[in-house]
Amino acid sequence: MLEYDIAKLSCGHCVRAVTEAVQELDPAARVSVDLPSKHVRIETQAEAARVVAALVEAGYPPSAPSAPSGA
Repeated sequence: MLEYDIAKLSCGHCVRAVTEAVQELDPAARVSVDLPSKHVRIETQAEAARVVAALVEAGYPPSAPSAPSGA
């Protein structure tokens, strides 16, 4: 599973764009977005580098998620 924070996520359109970008690489991919925290979890067979490139191309550059509080 891949996990990213995407600062530009702000609405349902953003969620659809991110989901579509990932599913163009892997139609069977499962994308879970927590909009308030701007956190994305992706279950895919695609390589992480290709997923990141697709997200950047879609206009939603990801960053590694921050460590949970208290960790």
